[in-house]
Amino acid sequence: MKPRIEILDTLREHIFKTVSTYYKSLSDCKYVDVRLGISEFKSATSENGESKDVTDDYDASFGIRVIAGEMSSWGFYGQSLGKNDLKIKEITTLIIKGINTSYERAMANAEKKQEFKKSADSLTEVRLAKIKVCQDTVPADFEIDPRKVSLQKVLKTCVDASRQMKELDPSVHYAATGIRTGITRELFCSSEGANIDQTLPLTQGVVYVSAQKGESSPEVCYDYVGDLKGWEIIEGKNCYNSSFLDFALERTRDTIELSGAEFLKTGKGEVIVVTDPHFNTLLVHEIVGHPTESDRILKMETAYAGRSWLFKNMDENQVGKRIASPLVNAFSDPTVMGYGYYKYDAEGTPAKRIEVIKNGILNTFLNGRENAATLEQEPNGSMRATASSMVPIVRMTNTAFGPGKKDPKKIIKEVKDGYYIVSHRIPSISESRENFRISAKKVYKIENGKLVKLYRGGGIMANSKEFLMSIDAVGNDFKMYPIPNCGKGQPMQVMRVGNGGPTLRGKARLAGC
Repeated sequence: MKPRIEILDTLREHIFKTVSTYYKSLSDCKYVDVRLGISEFKSATSENGESKDVTDDYDASFGIRVIAGEMSSWGFYGQSLGKNDLKIKEITTLIIKGINTSYERAMANAEKKQEFKKSADSLTEVRLAKIKVCQDTVPADFEIDPRKVSLQKVLKTCVDASRQMKELDPSVHYAATGIRTGITRELFCSSEGANIDQTLPLTQGVVYVSAQKGESSPEVCYDYVGDLKGWEIIEGKNCYNSSFLDFALERTRDTIELSGAEFLKTGKGEVIVVTDPHFNTLLVHEIVGHPTESDRILKMETAYAGRSWLFKNMDENQVGKRIASPLVNAFSDPTVMGYGYYKYDAEGTPAKRIEVIKNGILNTFLNGRENAATLEQEPNGSMRATASSMVPIVRMTNTAFGPGKKDPKKIIKEVKDGYYIVSHRIPSISESRENFRISAKKVYKIENGKLVKLYRGGGIMANSKEFLMSIDAVGNDFKMYPIPNCGKGQPMQVMRVGNGGPTLRGKARLAGC
């Protein structure tokens, strides 16, 4: 049998005591934390009404961070675990070994930093900003326990959906579905005294469909529905208020409609554009979420993921300056439900809402304890990792444009000549994210306040600041959507985040064929 998350009941206090006492035996060891996580999950996939794959499995791993040395430095160790490792004697041995390995790496890093300090003034000791040290238990929140849903039901739901998608119209050449549902529990213990036990469920569905009418190019669509909840997500309690079957069929109908539409042409100049909440989900992710992650602004990601248009250095940056219209607000909030939800981040910092942009003014950045100390900011709990065995990095959470007061229908009605940009597809972003090109699933021509023609294969492109400054209307139709595949880090960590916003109206250039 696979391990259950309840096994951590017997390990929690033992691990806490090990972390609290063992580090004291290591010379010049200043800090230790351990994360130990177990996930139980079921998944299934289907193609064209036939079963493709089923899984009923678990993941278990731990990760350890140590700060040590005269010139304080990090050391990290992570390891996956098997069923036989999850016993008190075995896990204690592995954790002590991991602390020792992390400590040795930290001491080696500290020695090298000290050696190169004379020729590299930028090398500094690791400092962690102070936080409230917590001891807490956070239970999973769901209506239908993912572990009580049979694998047969997961598979049947996938098969029924892909079959009905395929049968909807002869133009549908391929229809695929996938569902994953499960629960993850993670312990966080630190030498400062933190002892946090946090459990989160996850249920997610994905659909993929391809349709082609006549000799036209095929149209392809994929989309996700999900949340950190139980099976009720599949039954309709999600951001779409739609069952997984209805969600899948609606995406299929959209694809069929688009397969016969004309391709959008690239425009020569700026036009008025109205962007819907689904499109703004990817927009805020790319031009607000990532550029406000503090490891990016401090150049820690420069080599493989880029920098930020919001921060050149400590003296030249956009903090406290206008970067958007006074109508624009943006926040990052892990305390509200969405893929970025949690009560404590991977450093044990309590989660809180962060007002990133307030009335067009850039307020702050997302940070972890080390970056907060460097920037002389309060820690705001934005450190996460894909698995316990991976080192935590700064990640956006539930990051979105804030709602406005205007009826989205009126926002469109006021446009005499423009375009309505609906649902995101693919981003293309400059190195510092100061320019963007994001494609949409649908683009409608607006004439005299009415949608008159549908295009496909299009989107918009603009300078990030210029677009944000051009926004003259913000809708009251705020929505948060799931982004399940945000990649960042080296080695790559794929994280789930929540993004969204309301309808926006601004100016951009059309991007098409």
